[in-house]
Amino acid sequence: MILIGYKKCTTCKGIEKMLDEKGIKYTYREIDKDIPTKVELKKWHKASGLDIKRFFNTSGLVYRDMNLKDKLGDMSDDEKYKLLSTNGMLVKRPILIKDDGSFVAVGPDVKKYLA
Repeated sequence: MILIGYKKCTTCKGIEKMLDEKGIKYTYREIDKDIPTKVELKKWHKASGLDIKRFFNTSGLVYRDMNLKDKLGDMSDDEKYKLLSTNGMLVKRPILIKDDGSFVAVGPDVKKYLA
C-alpha cells in the first residue's frame, strides 16, 4: 500500500497507526513534497466514482485563501486536476493507494476501509 499524507496531520497519523496495528506494509508519500500529478489525480478520481470536489482539502488554508468555494463551479475537471497538482495542501488527505497504483480511498473513507 501507499499512504499519501501530511506528517503534521493528526488524521494521517491515525491512519499510520491503524496500518501498523494491522500489520499492513505501506510506503509513506508526503503530499507536500511529492504532490500527486494531474495524471494520478484524474486516474484516482475516475476510479473512485466520487465527485472531484471530494479530492479538495476544503478545510485547508490554501483552499480558503484562494476562495475556491466560489470558483470550482466554473472550472472544468481538467482545470481542477491541474490546480490540485500545483499544491499538495489543496489535496484531501489521506489517500490510500494499492502498490499497483490503483485507488482505494480518500479522506475519512480511508479509516472506513481499514476498519
